[in-house]
Amino acid sequence: MKKTVIMELTDVELKKRESELRDELFRLRFQHHTGQLQSPIKLRTTRRELAKVLSRVRELELGINVAAAE
Repeated sequence: MKKTVIMELTDVELKKRESELRDELFRLRFQHHTGQLQSPIKLRTTRRELAKVLSRVRELELGINVAAAE
């Protein structure tokens, strides 16, 4: 998911996306440890996308407007 798309999401949508990503990350880790993971890159991209979402959530909590700074 692109940063511009994440910036346009509302608080509720961000929380929902965070929950979805955490669930997906759990399933991917489980598959990885059991040797059933087809694409290890999916684990990395999911982790990174979760980090982007969490960063945006924190920006909103602190009242930081990153778009104006760029």
